[in-house]
Formats: sequence, structure tokens, C-alpha cells
Amino acid sequence: MRQKSYDDSASLYLIPTPIGNLDDITVRALKTLESVDFILCEDTRETGKLLSRYNIKKRLVSCHEFNEEKVRSYVVDELKKGLNIGLVTDQGTPIISDPGYIVTKEVVRCGFNVISLPGATAFVPALTSSAIQPAPFIFYGFLNSKNSKQKKELEYLKNLPYTLIFYEAPHRIKDTLKNILEVFGDRNMALARELSKIHEEICRDTVSGILEIVDSMKGEFVLVVDGCHDAVDYSDLSILEHVQMYLEDGMSEKDAIKLVAKERNVAKSLVYKEYHMGK
Repeated sequence: MRQKSYDDSASLYLIPTPIGNLDDITVRALKTLESVDFILCEDTRETGKLLSRYNIKKRLVSCHEFNEEKVRSYVVDELKKGLNIGLVTDQGTPIISDPGYIVTKEVVRCGFNVISLPGATAFVPALTSSAIQPAPFIFYGFLNSKNSKQKKELEYLKNLPYTLIFYEAPHRIKDTLKNILEVFGDRNMALARELSKIHEEICRDTVSGILEIVDSMKGEFVLVVDGCHDAVDYSDLSILEHVQMYLEDGMSEKDAIKLVAKERNVAKSLVYKEYHMGK
């Protein structure tokens, strides 16, 4: 499905908002907030404060994780009337560990434009200030809040050679760091908190080192954790078995073949050929 974002048809605009410092909003975001017919927002009070700061008056419609299923049909009906709609969350870019996906998917399914504006999101400044290898990286978002399920997620991720980025809430940060230490071992990492706010802080250390000081820290956290760089011997596995191991972990065939090629230091085309011949 092809979409030309700048025709004259009614559109849903995904508009990033500041993650702390209100000066981080873009000129384009402000112009879009002014031009849309109404704004979907996670919390009307929070969005109201932002709009008041810039003297923007718009009708606000609540759209959050508990009502998004119901709101999506209303959004499509309003687009059919030719209205342009903005969608914001309390902080950052919609859909990135925030509401907006369900509405956006429905809007696309019904053939309307979705235009996503670039702007504030917490994991980018956390990564670039971490002094951890910046690419390739995996943005994972929030790990499962249940201890046993979180450990299973970490087990799936522990052998990946990519930098890993997580969000975490203040009341779970210590337990999450303990689980990372237990499953990953004592890797280098960075912990960023209160990004763009007056108490912004970046801690660069090992997981155990950050665990020693985390009790004194408050706020919203971004964790940037070094990938696995340990040499693992896969010589006892055939290429077919090696690829299937990652497929069973839920990885796509394309990503599994790419990772196996990297781990065995062979061409992806060879892994692809061997895997499909052996199936």
C-alpha cells in the first residue's frame, strides 16, 4: 500500500511532544497542532498545559490504552468527514511505548493517511550519550513486569551482539537491574534518568556498579546495555540447527539467517542456501 503524505486528503498526524523541557517541541509540531481540527491525547490535562504554553486552543479527545479500541472507529468516522486529526501522548513520540498503535493501524486499514512527525523520544539521547556502541541496537521498550516472564525475555536477548535499550519505571528499576545482572552477567551499561529535565543524569558503569547507587535515584529511566561479545562455539550445531534455534526463540527467518552468518563468520547467502537445502 503506497501513501503520498502530502496530498489534500484527511490525515492522522502523529505529533511528538517534549519529554521534559517544553522548548524541545519543533516548529512543525506547533504548526500541526494549530492546523488540525482536534487532538487525541493520552491525558487531556497534560496536553492542555502544553497547548496553553503556546496559546493553542483545540478540542481535546481522550485516547489512552484503556479506550483506544473504542476511539478508533470514532477517528475513522471523523476522517471520513474530511477532518484532520492530531494524536499526541503525554511525553515523546506516539506509539513508542505509548498509546496510538491501535488507532493508527485502523486508520491505515481504512485507507487514510498517517503522517508521523519527527521529534522527541527518550531512547535516542540515552543511546547517543551512553558511550555504548550505537549501532546496531535494539530498542525493546518495557520488559515484562512479572519477574519470571522478564527473565525469560532477558534469556532470549542475552546472546544478541546488539546494544539493548529498555525503559523502566522507578518502582521496578532495582529488580530489573538485578535480573539483567543475573541473566546477562556484569556488562557495561548506561542508565539515563529525567532526560531533558533539570535533574537529568547519565550514569555509565557496569550493571553491578549502577545497582550500588540506584536506590538514591528517582525518575523515569532508560537503560542502555552493551550487547553480548563473548565468543560462543556453535561448531556442534549444523547451520540448519543453528538457524532453527533462533526461529524457536521467535526470531524471523531473515534475522536468524543474518545472525547465524555473523556468528559463524560466513556469508549470508551460504547460510540461506544451507538452511533451505536442509529443511
